[in-house]
Amino acid sequence: MNVAVIGTGYVGLVTGVVFADLGNEVNCVDKEPTKVARLSRGEPTIYEPGLKEMLGRNLEDRRLNFTSDVEAAVSKSDVVFIAVGTPPKNDGETDLSQVEAAALAIARCIDRVKVIVNKSTVPVGTGNLVRDIILKNQRRRIDFDVVSNPEFLREGSAIQDTLQPDRIIIGAPSKTVAMTLLELYAPLERPMLITDVASAEMIKYASNAFLATKISFINAIADLCERVGADVLQVAKGMGYDSRIGAAFLQAGLGYGGSCFPKDTLSLMHTTRVFSESNPLLNAVVDINDTRVPRFCGRIAARLAPLKGRKIGMLGLAFKPNTDDLREAKSLEIARFLLERGASVRAYDPVAMEGAKALVPAIEMAENAYAAAEGADALVIVNRVERV
Repeated sequence: MNVAVIGTGYVGLVTGVVFADLGNEVNCVDKEPTKVARLSRGEPTIYEPGLKEMLGRNLEDRRLNFTSDVEAAVSKSDVVFIAVGTPPKNDGETDLSQVEAAALAIARCIDRVKVIVNKSTVPVGTGNLVRDIILKNQRRRIDFDVVSNPEFLREGSAIQDTLQPDRIIIGAPSKTVAMTLLELYAPLERPMLITDVASAEMIKYASNAFLATKISFINAIADLCERVGADVLQVAKGMGYDSRIGAAFLQAGLGYGGSCFPKDTLSLMHTTRVFSESNPLLNAVVDINDTRVPRFCGRIAARLAPLKGRKIGMLGLAFKPNTDDLREAKSLEIARFLLERGASVRAYDPVAMEGAKALVPAIEMAENAYAAAEGADALVIVNRVERV
């Protein structure tokens, strides 16, 4: 099948490379020429285990192409994926400007029947928005359908998650339209659920908000465990054995970060307000998460007071292992807290040091984990630092 993917961020790049590896002809579109040039040379713009090898293989076999020419990519395609960024605004609302721009670009060059797929994480109603933009701006009347196909990738295991997903959600206006996506995903032989478009859009947000809730819940329990002398590791283990609860996302720590949970939880809260609903549970989830770094930093400050002149080692900078993503990374919050109080910070991360240095120049970068710990008054272990 001929596939176009608009956007080569985390989701778009992994999606395009994997579809090519499954034997499809894939054209990935990005508006940044330098990014297109790098990817065309087989140089990944993100770190993800296995991505470089898969990228190179499919470029060599000519199943994968990168371009800035939206019209050329769309004209060759049967299915067009929109996989652009959807960052949060200050009030938690999802910024859909990149989705709108992609829809407008598709409208101007759509030349035959196509299926347009929202792969980006978008609030309920975005499918209708994309459809309206294309209808109003297409140069001549061409039939098309808009489908929601949310991603459930975990950074650090994105390729594995794409090849072996727990489920594939296809939100389509009809089962006939859904068949195109069923055909595309058929080689994976994974469970597929066909829903209406709005339900598919909601499934993504509800899933991420529920996982964020588990994280905030176990962190609240961890605080109580400290007070009463209980071991939260044993508590979480005992809870996780219950099949109704499960052990996943019951690791107490610094709270959730990254590109998905923070913005998706806030976006879902915004949607509840727009529709005049109330969800105090989500408010509590966010409030608990917001306390994690200040509470942790307060403990460091109390133990090492005064912080001025102290040397702090830090292991792990990315928001989780096996990625270079620093969005909502707790390490940077902690580093800024320590630096503002006169401490020095020497850190090590196998893949995220360059990005962290650009964001917080005062962090000293170490050659390895041992160098980060050498001579330190305290060692902050934010996440594992091995590369898998």
